[in-house]
Amino acid sequence: MKTGRPARRREIFRAVVSRPGLLRVGPAVGMFLLRYMRKFKIRNVGGNLIIHSHLPPLNSRAYGRFVDEHLLGRIDGPSHAQVAVTSACPQRCAFCYNRDRAGRPMDTATILGVIRDLREAGVFWLGLTGGEPLLQKDLVRIVESAAEGCAVKLFTTGMGITPEKARELRQAGLFSVSVSLDSWIEDIHDAGRGFPGAFREALRAIEVFLATPGLDVGVSAVLSREMIRGEGVGRLLEFLAGLGVHEAWTSEIKPASAPFWHEDRLITEADRLALVRLQDRANRDGGGMTVNYLGHFEGREHFGCNAGRKMIYVDAFGEVSPCVFAPMTFGNVRERPLKDIIPEMIGAFRSSDSCFLRGHFRLLEKYAGQGLPLDRATSARVVAEARFGPPGEFFRRFERGSPERKRRSRHAH
Repeated sequence: MKTGRPARRREIFRAVVSRPGLLRVGPAVGMFLLRYMRKFKIRNVGGNLIIHSHLPPLNSRAYGRFVDEHLLGRIDGPSHAQVAVTSACPQRCAFCYNRDRAGRPMDTATILGVIRDLREAGVFWLGLTGGEPLLQKDLVRIVESAAEGCAVKLFTTGMGITPEKARELRQAGLFSVSVSLDSWIEDIHDAGRGFPGAFREALRAIEVFLATPGLDVGVSAVLSREMIRGEGVGRLLEFLAGLGVHEAWTSEIKPASAPFWHEDRLITEADRLALVRLQDRANRDGGGMTVNYLGHFEGREHFGCNAGRKMIYVDAFGEVSPCVFAPMTFGNVRERPLKDIIPEMIGAFRSSDSCFLRGHFRLLEKYAGQGLPLDRATSARVVAEARFGPPGEFFRRFERGSPERKRRSRHAH
């Protein structure tokens, strides 16, 4: 059962006018947001008006927090976060960003405390990941807690999902789920995931989630450089559209571990731009499936990379990192309050026009002999040696209109 349809203009209009604060964000930021939204076909899934799954639904409380706290309130805190709710996973992905992380997993009470602290810090979009989050016995309780003020998305292999569990997660407040599926060819997907049967499990999970009323259902696909430079991405998108999913969420392989600290395994800026053009073309000319490429969202022409500032990751062991891909830590939530860790990390990082990890994996390689993830002192040293580019287009416009910048400009004259 497909539960999504194109949103009607009057639905979008009502959602926008219900946020009068949008009229006060300034023309430069307002025009950017309008142009960005027009690159997507807004969908109505279970009453949620969804641009794509990396943003809250337009008519949600979480989107209202984005407007009130971040656009108008200009809080200096994260907007997006991911939390690993378990380290357990039956699959052994070659490109896993958690492969070097270990320790004592957080218990449910600690996870719930982390989510509360993230929400208080400004987070309005929360991704739950792992390991395989479906193996977390208290997942429904965690989703229910997170959904109080946040748009909650689940990243999963799909292994172990049942119709009953899918309904419970939706009723708890889950708005979106993304099932891992990297190829339309069974053997290739299974090999990359290190698990025979991963492909069939993913297809079964997609069917279960699509049969869950009101749930936004997507696929997470990790793209190799060979796929990007050949015809693989187009073939994959055709396959996913045929499955009836609402969204294809894609990202290239990130240099999150030593096997990928090689230029010949990474994409170039030309490759990224090719995917940006593919996304825009697919969303303009395609059918009902949204294409949502991470490098489009985080590109210099849009929001840029905000690892460590607007994005934060708490792994299954409580280590706090600038993003899921960066094997660094600025502290553990069991040892230091998250409210102390976040400002330190925000003070170290800057909004930049390109992926922090892609530009600085050589620094990770330089210090990796001390173990991964890099400890707090070494992480700070890496950031101090890093070279950040200018902010992405959105934050360039946003900072230009900040009261502090205007005051500085007046004093200069």
